[in-house]
Amino acid sequence: MKTLIAVAMAASLLPSISNAADLVFAGWGGTTQDVEKAEWADKFSAKEGISVLQDGPTDYGKLKAMIEAGNVTWDVVDVEADYGVQAGRNGLLEKLDFNVIDKSRLDPRFVTDYAVGGFYYSTLLGCNKGAVAECPKTWADLFDTKKFPGKRSFYKWSTPGVLEAALLADGVSPDKLYPLDLDRAFKKLDTIKGDIVWWATGAQSQQLLASAETPYGAFWNGRLNAVADSGIAVEMSWDRNIIAADLLVVPKGTKNHDAAMKFIAFATSAESQAAMAKGTGYAPTNLDSRKLMDPAVAKTLPDQQTATQINADLEYWASHRDEIAQRWYAWQAK
Repeated sequence: MKTLIAVAMAASLLPSISNAADLVFAGWGGTTQDVEKAEWADKFSAKEGISVLQDGPTDYGKLKAMIEAGNVTWDVVDVEADYGVQAGRNGLLEKLDFNVIDKSRLDPRFVTDYAVGGFYYSTLLGCNKGAVAECPKTWADLFDTKKFPGKRSFYKWSTPGVLEAALLADGVSPDKLYPLDLDRAFKKLDTIKGDIVWWATGAQSQQLLASAETPYGAFWNGRLNAVADSGIAVEMSWDRNIIAADLLVVPKGTKNHDAAMKFIAFATSAESQAAMAKGTGYAPTNLDSRKLMDPAVAKTLPDQQTATQINADLEYWASHRDEIAQRWYAWQAK
């Protein structure tokens, strides 16, 4: 779904972004952006007569540079929630027009003055059942290399999920997670550091699990669904799954302000959110979407796995994002 490293996308993905009448949507690429294009961009274009060109992957350095240079070529961007909250605070984003975007039916956990949720997802335990004798059931199991030997995979980048999982594995109560005890989290991660294979993109996580290079690890729920749909026997453990989100934002200085607001309004409508959820396995942020969905599909989404679910504290992450990242990457480099 995401990567923080800029990777060249196919030339056919972005014909030209010189026409100010065209809207440019930047996402993370892969299967998620394929669905965003099909269910949001193409249908919006058919309705409004406004072309929506695709670019990406989302790159925060590139985004900041174009804003500071006054040469903004992205109009709507899919960003991680902690970044979206931080960027709004730092003056990098346009305020959203809630006269155009109806936020009254959007999940309030993922609404700020500058951003609204495009979808939300769970980080949870996934296991290739055909590759091992037993699958881990808890975060503590995943950190138990004696009972569950071999490689395990985690997301490479500094975002909500892995640090929380480490603390939960070490016995921290969910209601005591924040502020994150970074010393304790990294000490716990040290115990399995030599057995970690890092994945940088959702597609890479699927490959690692499907090939059994890492028969278990922490994954986004939609990626586990995709592996299961490919015919691999996948076991998911939703015990203490960790919720985070992607937000839709409009960079400061967009040349297509009004069209960008219309696009976000369309993308967050009940119908568009239902279609996005069906195509990705991620949960809709519109509270009216569920009633539009096949119950068999709806029951597989993260919003049905709430018994032990943990909401990542996005405000905390936004406030400490740079500090955590500095320590995260220094630890990885050791």
